[in-house]
Amino acid sequence: MNKAERTRRFIIEQSAPIINKKGMAGTSLSDIMEATKLAKGGIYGNFESKDEICAESFLYLTETLAQQLDRAVLLGQNAKEKFSNLLNAYKGVKTEGGCPILNFGVEADDTHPAMKENVKKVIRAAQKRFFDILADGIEKNEISSDLDPKNFSIKVFAMIEGAILCGRVLESNDQMRIIINAIQHEFETYLI
Repeated sequence: MNKAERTRRFIIEQSAPIINKKGMAGTSLSDIMEATKLAKGGIYGNFESKDEICAESFLYLTETLAQQLDRAVLLGQNAKEKFSNLLNAYKGVKTEGGCPILNFGVEADDTHPAMKENVKKVIRAAQKRFFDILADGIEKNEISSDLDPKNFSIKVFAMIEGAILCGRVLESNDQMRIIINAIQHEFETYLI
């Protein structure tokens, strides 16, 4: 990694938590300058716009999250362990400012079409992570074919995102604990 790449990476690492917490519109260039201790020219010498910093920050945050979740899945030996590990990983994920998928998705919905497309891709990838575990489990006769992996994956992801939102607003992990337990219980009814 050359100096320019290291500087870009540094700007993203310092900016991403702020943008995730304050939002794209709520984060000023001054916030980014303060976090990085770089002058305006140092920022814009590496990025064309604040929108580019926001887009790169979203990718950084979601790639970091995906790596944590993927590591948890890899620790499982079968569908039951992989699915349970993934649920537990969601329970333990800590991102400053909350879930970037939710935060950026809500803000980009009507105002940033390119960001909205990025969020769509990440949502689909997150749902596919569940789907792959479930479909593989069905194929290996670990999970009943009565389970529709596509529908279950969509439902699980939506429930987890809802629990993340409620937990942040209510400042409690109770919603996440209840949702994870409910998902786990329903999942176990399909195990063979």
